[in-house]
Amino acid sequence: MTNLPISAASATQQPTHAELVREPNRAVRIATLITIVLPLIGLITGMILLWPIGFGWTTLGLLLGFYAFTGLGITVGFHRYFTHKSFDTNRVMKWILGISGSMATEGSILYWVATHRSHHQHSDSEHDPHSPHHHGEGLWAMLKGAFHAHVGWMLPGEKPNIHRYAPDLARDRDVLIMSRLFPLWVFLGLAIPTVLGGVITMSWSGALLGFIWGGLVRILLVHHITWSINSVCHIWGSRPFNSHDHSRNNLIFGILGFGEGWHNNHHAFPASARHGLRWWEVDTSYMVIKGLSWVGLVRNVKVPTRERIEAKKKAA
Repeated sequence: MTNLPISAASATQQPTHAELVREPNRAVRIATLITIVLPLIGLITGMILLWPIGFGWTTLGLLLGFYAFTGLGITVGFHRYFTHKSFDTNRVMKWILGISGSMATEGSILYWVATHRSHHQHSDSEHDPHSPHHHGEGLWAMLKGAFHAHVGWMLPGEKPNIHRYAPDLARDRDVLIMSRLFPLWVFLGLAIPTVLGGVITMSWSGALLGFIWGGLVRILLVHHITWSINSVCHIWGSRPFNSHDHSRNNLIFGILGFGEGWHNNHHAFPASARHGLRWWEVDTSYMVIKGLSWVGLVRNVKVPTRERIEAKKKAA
């Protein structure tokens, strides 16, 4: 096939849905980022002001420990393993990843995977379940879009088509059992830090603080960071790769989200177990996956070659 001149090729190509969506200006991006980050700053401030009254080393340990355990259950388990099959593992690790992700209280495995695969198939089109675009023009419209992408898309209570987007998992007996037992995992995600808080401090107040900080606040924090990938990382950040949507790399949520904030990298290479593709792009989830592979618990880890990475970079 003969290559067309650039001008002729451009004339024959139809614009993609991403090209039809207006790019948000700098003011919109800054306002959105402030809206999302400000509550996190407020939470940290509250922790400092409450130290040691109502908050201390035990509650901090429970908060961070269960944040890491359930957050990595989402990023390593629900996202990179169940959704994108970026590595293989044994049945025991499969259950550990499924249970820890379920404890994050973001829905069952089947619900989460079907929703996320739908997002990838229709990313930033009108059929994307949580795109911040398509809400009109101007600052107010973009803020409405950011709210929709962050949490608003869940309010109607619509369920994804599991048999369309996750037929492989719908036939997996282990996944079916874990998904049906989702309320049990949520209960354990609240009960375990409660019991630990009480046992460590040998007090009922310690149990209550374990429930609040290791349970409720931890769920809020994990949710907020996860939802920020949907909202902030489709509005604010860099786009080093051609991905046919508005996914962006965001340093803040790359760190807080265990590597998930390198979102443009992920949309360029969805099956990759590694999202932080440059040396300075911290990807804690990939570090965990790599560590598990070293001890034989994970195998067939998928990472794009240097040639594929270079080929997909945007032209300067």
